[in-house]
Amino acid sequence: MKKHLWTGFIETVKREVVPALGCTEPVSVALAAAIATRTLKGQPVRIDAFVSPNLMKNGMGVGVPGTGMVGLPIAAAVGALAGEPDAGLEVLKHITADDVAKAKVLLDNNAVAVGVATVSNILYAKVVVETAEETASVIIADGHTNVVSIEVNGTVTFIADQPTDSAPVKKENIFEQATAHDIYDFALNAPLEDIDFISQAYDLNNALSEEGLTGNYGLQIGATFQRNVDRGLLTGGLMTDILRRTSAASDARMDGAMMPAMSNSGSGNQGIAATMPVVVVAEHVKADKETTIRALMLSHLMAIYIKSYQNKLSALCGATTASMGAVAGMTWLLGGQFTQISDAICSMIGDITGIICDGAKTSCAMKVSSSASAALKAALMALDGIRVTGSEGIVADDVDNSIRNMSALANGAMTQTDVQILEIMVHK
Repeated sequence: MKKHLWTGFIETVKREVVPALGCTEPVSVALAAAIATRTLKGQPVRIDAFVSPNLMKNGMGVGVPGTGMVGLPIAAAVGALAGEPDAGLEVLKHITADDVAKAKVLLDNNAVAVGVATVSNILYAKVVVETAEETASVIIADGHTNVVSIEVNGTVTFIADQPTDSAPVKKENIFEQATAHDIYDFALNAPLEDIDFISQAYDLNNALSEEGLTGNYGLQIGATFQRNVDRGLLTGGLMTDILRRTSAASDARMDGAMMPAMSNSGSGNQGIAATMPVVVVAEHVKADKETTIRALMLSHLMAIYIKSYQNKLSALCGATTASMGAVAGMTWLLGGQFTQISDAICSMIGDITGIICDGAKTSCAMKVSSSASAALKAALMALDGIRVTGSEGIVADDVDNSIRNMSALANGAMTQTDVQILEIMVHK
């Protein structure tokens, strides 16, 4: 075992698996707006946001928590007026109906504008907030809460450390030294007290799932499964329960429920996809608390490992890769070992690679449920010794190379797909 990696694994999970209220792209804009407003005296009278194409894509059609509205303009407005600048991805957790009403006035007065910035960053948001006498701008880039500069009345008051040609700054990537097997070893053998914090993923995402089943959210994917079980058109059982409970959490999240999701790799949907199928399987097999915690850690860390080879945002649906993390936890709970887990991930790569991300919206719950279904299918195949083999398509003989092949596709040819998707969306 590579125990020298374990501290890095724990730090990575604590950084990448965090509570997030609402879709993280509009929330990132709201956070920039809130930080800008904090530096100013008086109330905002004008807000301009400039975002990368990928952030625009993921912010155009998704519900903003507590507002009853979708899109980046309302996120920028309510973030500027009432966001909590120190709350990270929960920046909107204390907004009120009065705050939303004031934000809508700004929108009605055409005092909020959002445009696409010409930048190389995949994730980028610059928000400029004006009051009657002052102006401030905040730039967030490369991470949903990563503030890189603050400027007040034309004076730069903060700038993050930047690499230079003579002394480039290289971010340490723990996964450059790791394999999927190292993650498996860690999740199964790390001291329980070091990893039990992951149980908060169950607490938050299960509560969101229950909300989605009882409320009238989005396309009601989870509630649709439940209604048809009640009608007798569907039977209960493991597959139905996974689809019902996983998609319900996404329903609620994507339609602006005022409840946080536990995110993964900067995405609430990815956190849901990595959590809820594992939770349902754990309950199905009556796993004890320790076993459930280890399965959740295996799922979340494997999802982060897979995502680490890809751009933060891309044309490849993140729920698919997060569900590849989930299949690791599910397969282990059902009695599989590393060989079966590897086979299941490879089968999923051969199955659902290529599902596009065409922005954050309520129909993401359908992709979440499709990915969860593919995960259970691949797990059951693997337990019977069946997998998509290395002679088929982009799948390799081993899991690590299969992950790299899929990621090469996401980072390469699918970048043009991303351009085409955004062009279609903005011209509809």
